[in-house]
Parts: sequence; structure tokens; C-alpha cells
Amino acid sequence: MRTVLDVIQSSTLYFQKNQVESPRLNIEYLLAHCLKKKRMEIYLEFDRPLGDHELEPLRNLVRRRAAGEPLQHLLGTAEFHGRTFTCDSRALIPRPETEQLCELILAQGPATRILDIGTGSGVIALTLAAAWPDATVTAVDISPHALALAQENATRLGLTDRVRWVESDLLEKISPTTETFDLIVANLPYIPSGEIPQLARELRYDPLNALDGGPLGFEIYERFIAQATNYLHGRLALEIGHDQSPTLIALLTAHHFHSIHAQTDYQGHGRFLFANHG
Repeated sequence: MRTVLDVIQSSTLYFQKNQVESPRLNIEYLLAHCLKKKRMEIYLEFDRPLGDHELEPLRNLVRRRAAGEPLQHLLGTAEFHGRTFTCDSRALIPRPETEQLCELILAQGPATRILDIGTGSGVIALTLAAAWPDATVTAVDISPHALALAQENATRLGLTDRVRWVESDLLEKISPTTETFDLIVANLPYIPSGEIPQLARELRYDPLNALDGGPLGFEIYERFIAQATNYLHGRLALEIGHDQSPTLIALLTAHHFHSIHAQTDYQGHGRFLFANHG
């Protein structure tokens, strides 16, 4: 009978052959998920024998992960800024860059009226709502499926009364005559259409409309920035493509944003833009 350590070692080699990043970490998470334990707990059970009733579901998950299905989809959850979010194919998997964006926003101090555009699974809106209990948060997405997932996450985190959800193409369903904001955050699709087929295989499990930014990659941001001037009296925070800062800085300047500055992500890429308006 195979032990926990046997399965970890053999699956690590299998993942390596199938070009899975962080192969040992992946099998540890999958094994802990099947055993309904925390990952660190399995380190205390390396000699534990595993029966067929435990191995069969694990084998299925290992095959799917080796084929490129994201770990977060297999686990059904993703960790983001110290909280656990439900994660599936209805929205983009939360990335470390987006977590860094939240950290940078929080470091700038609280806002009272927040708008999150392209909310996806709701990680930004819910993180800011949890951090700033006096704020009102509106979260927008064009996808009803993403919004359903975001609302499930709000329920999961006990934040159902803190965020208003709106299905809209950017700001179309938000009234500029009655609603203005002192912080608008946007993490919109920014990958050029022609680059989609070359993306890492895990990214192909994300919804296409959460990735495809148009032929040049920044067309959605062009529309958004033009609209945002009617709604913002305060700060703007954007997550963008690594080479899009010059183009979007020029666009922000043309629309009378000020105090514009770019910031790099942990990999040194120009990933974030901050600006003020009004």
C-alpha cells in the first residue's frame, strides 16, 4: 500500500514531466484537499498508508492538473489577501499582481465611495469593503456569471450587505448625475487578442472576455478612461499590461487626470497606474 510520501514523490515527478510549475507544492495541495486536511498537516503523516478510496479521487485531480487545469479550479478556492475565495471558471483566477494592487491602494488610506470595475470574483471589492467598514462599495462586471460568483464570495465572507453589484458594460448602468466616487479601481482585460493563443495553458481556463483587451490590448481601457472622468472626484487605480504605461499615461493626461504615476509589480514590470481627477 502506498504511503503519503510515496504519492507525493511519484506525483512530483509526474508533474515535472508534464511541465507543471511548483510540482511538489501542487501535489501537496491536492493531497491535502482529498484528505480534507491543511497542507502542513500532511507533513506529520508521511508514513500513513492510503487506500484506493483515497487514491482514486486524487488520481483524477492529478491527471487534470497535469493536463493544465489550474490548481485553484481543482481546489475550488483561491487565497487572496488573507481570505479564502471560491474560484472557478466563471471569473479570472485572482493573481498576485491584483493582490499587490490592493496592498498599494490600502496603503494610500481609506476612501468612502468606491467603484470596482471588472470585479470578476469580487476580490478587490470585498477586500476593500472588509478593510474599510465605513466605505460604500459598488462592483461592476459585464458578466452575470462573474457577478454570481462574486456574490457567493460576499456570502462566504459575511460581506453581503457591504457591496452593491451591478451588471454593466463598464459604466453604462451607473448614473453620472447621481453617483460619483472618490476611488475607482479597474482591473480590465488588457491582453492583445493576437496573444491569447500563446498564453500559458492554465490561462486558457479563464473566461476569454476577462483576458481579451482588443487588437492592441488597451481598447477597453480607452473606453473606460473616457467614461471615468464623469464619475471620479478622487483617486484612480489601474492594473494594466506590462508595456502599456506610456500609452495609458498619455491617455490619462489627455483626459485631464493629474498626479499620474506608474508602479512596478514584484517582477519589476510596469503593472499599475495611479492618478487623480477632479
